[in-house]
Amino acid sequence: MSRIGKSPVAIPAQVKIKVTGGLVAAEGPKGKLSLNLPRLTAASITGSTLNVTRDGETAEAKSMHGLARALVNNMVKGVSEGFQKKLEINGVGFKANVQGANLNLALGYSHPIIYIIPAGIKVTVEENTKVTVEGADKELVGRVAAEVRSYYPPEPYKGKGVKYAGEKIIRKEGKTVQ
Repeated sequence: MSRIGKSPVAIPAQVKIKVTGGLVAAEGPKGKLSLNLPRLTAASITGSTLNVTRDGETAEAKSMHGLARALVNNMVKGVSEGFQKKLEINGVGFKANVQGANLNLALGYSHPIIYIIPAGIKVTVEENTKVTVEGADKELVGRVAAEVRSYYPPEPYKGKGVKYAGEKIIRKEGKTVQ
């Protein structure tokens, strides 16, 4: 059996899970999420745990078993606790602010970059340079953070740009005059 797939997913008290055929729906204090299970997998609820099973012993069924369990676990964790990614903006004059449903980024270009925040995501800015992306869907939180970072990735000479909090930027030495 898949080591990840065989472990059950614990369902917290504040989360409601509904399994209908190949669809798993979860509702909790942070929102609602649903997932179509990958092929060759099925889910069942036993008490306060959710078990994911597979059809067959092929390599594909085994890999889908672990994938389905990980996706369901992320969904349960997302609706109960939520996920967040933190970004830091470094550079002279580089800043960010939230205006309604838009994230306004000033990253040294001749124009401001306006990023439309998708539904289900909450973006907050502290000190004009610390951006926090929060939401229930782990994949969507990661994608939004990656898209914001992609507008100006950190460069290796001065270290300016948008980076993840805690990310180490390997710095290069500039040219020297002989």
